[in-house]
Amino acid sequence: MARHRTAAKAEARRRAPGDAGEAPPLRKSEATRLRILDAAARVFAQRGYADTRLSDIAQEAGTFAGSIYYYFESREELVEEVLRLGVTGVFEAVRDKVEALPPGASYRDKLTVAIETHLSFTLAENYFATANQRLFAQVPGEIRLRHIHVHRAYGNYWRRLLEGARRAGEIRRDIDLSVLRLQILGAINWTMEWYKPGKRTIEQIANQLATTVFDGVAA
Repeated sequence: MARHRTAAKAEARRRAPGDAGEAPPLRKSEATRLRILDAAARVFAQRGYADTRLSDIAQEAGTFAGSIYYYFESREELVEEVLRLGVTGVFEAVRDKVEALPPGASYRDKLTVAIETHLSFTLAENYFATANQRLFAQVPGEIRLRHIHVHRAYGNYWRRLLEGARRAGEIRRDIDLSVLRLQILGAINWTMEWYKPGKRTIEQIANQLATTVFDGVAA
């Protein structure tokens, strides 16, 4: 299954003025910067932090290693932007899908859509989410500290969904929601280690996870 959501597409989507149609074309320098980011995400996702050199990224991007310094001061600055796009991309995708549900949608529906969207983003759409999950534990501590607030914002979004489900009577009051949130996100993120296209669809996996959360597994 092709991974097709690139930094360039994400930037074009961000720049699009509501329903005004196509976003204005990127300038050449912007397009080059985003091409480098796309290449960096692919290489970091495949090789990890320690084994990725700027020359590897330059080769993937079809440019020279020295050219990267025109857009990023260091490998660390480049990896930080890849990390940021990995989290903000999935956060925006999940939030948009949930908010697009009709008024009165149950929290079960909202959480099922959130699970499926996160799964789709991770498994089918781009290397930024893969790179983020692989890199976050590998990068220096100061980089993790600068990005922890982005991870926390996404985690808080899930916390609010689960709290809403409990207020609506859809989740038992004796369940520790912090543990449940970590279990759901951990299960979603771990799928990249075992998922093989063709045997099960992303929708089937999302529905099974949601069924397990809301109905359990006992007969």
